[in-house]
Amino acid sequence: MFNDATILVTGGTGSFGHAFVREVLDHHEPRKIIIYSRDEMKQWDMASLIGQDPRVRFFIGDVRDKERLYRAMEGVDYVVHAAAMKIVPSAEYNPFECIKTNIDGAMNVIDAAIDRKVKRVVALSTDKASSPANLYGATKLASDKLFVAGNSYSGFGGTRFAVVRYGNVMGSRGSVIPFFSQLAHSGVLPITDLRMTRFMISLEQSVGAVWKAFNDMVGGEIFIRKIPSMRIGDIAQAVAPAARHDIVGIRPGEKLHEQMISAEDSYNTYEYSDYYKILPAINGWSEDPARIKDGIRVPEGFEYTSDSNTDWMGVDALRFWLNGQDRSKAA
Repeated sequence: MFNDATILVTGGTGSFGHAFVREVLDHHEPRKIIIYSRDEMKQWDMASLIGQDPRVRFFIGDVRDKERLYRAMEGVDYVVHAAAMKIVPSAEYNPFECIKTNIDGAMNVIDAAIDRKVKRVVALSTDKASSPANLYGATKLASDKLFVAGNSYSGFGGTRFAVVRYGNVMGSRGSVIPFFSQLAHSGVLPITDLRMTRFMISLEQSVGAVWKAFNDMVGGEIFIRKIPSMRIGDIAQAVAPAARHDIVGIRPGEKLHEQMISAEDSYNTYEYSDYYKILPAINGWSEDPARIKDGIRVPEGFEYTSDSNTDWMGVDALRFWLNGQDRSKAA
């Protein structure tokens, strides 16, 4: 699919963008990969890591700027929309800015992709978009709805849109693992609540979920990979086993447990061997055989939550992953 194609990644200098671009360059022969982001320093750093690869281009721009997106998407075949304001407390204290990036930005991406005749767009979402309890989750739920409805606006044979929803990306910037790692030397780790659970996914798995969406999508699906859960206390134990835990309480907008599929979504959700797919409730698309494929509808009232998950990651498994990361950095 990506051979001789032009791909644009919004927010491409983030952790996902680094992993996605590496994967495309190593395993495909794209005509061009465009890294679209607003931080020139991160672009400079990423360019230094990639080296002089003529297939990679850097494009300064903000998803809030529709005209800039129109320019960037000229001749583009595929888009991954990863740009977002995603730190929960930051969104709580700066709600106007979060809405401008996560909702207005999504609408700009959709409009530009349709008008520039992009073939397919996959937007990244979050477990916080399911039954949201914070502004970040609420904006991503709105964004998900926009990308689903974008398939109606593009019309038959036009741009196809799908969404990939996943949980905490292990080791990504701003996530709990590097935060704990930075504080490990102090001997004290701030823990919100020992009962707290989170879904855990590696960067490689998140990239794989996007591949799956690009290859499987008809338009309007929300893809959710099956991944393990982990308790926050176990994460702290794996990262800094000798550190003392200081219980600080849940921050503004945080949930005790995360959710990726709500009971309300169960009516339109289908299960597959390693993922779930929420089909659009609009236009009768949830009954479309081309979208359902070999999926099995989940029971009414089904929920996919981090505390009721049947798959759990333990301390030893996370330590094994952390050791692997250390070796890869050393190499």
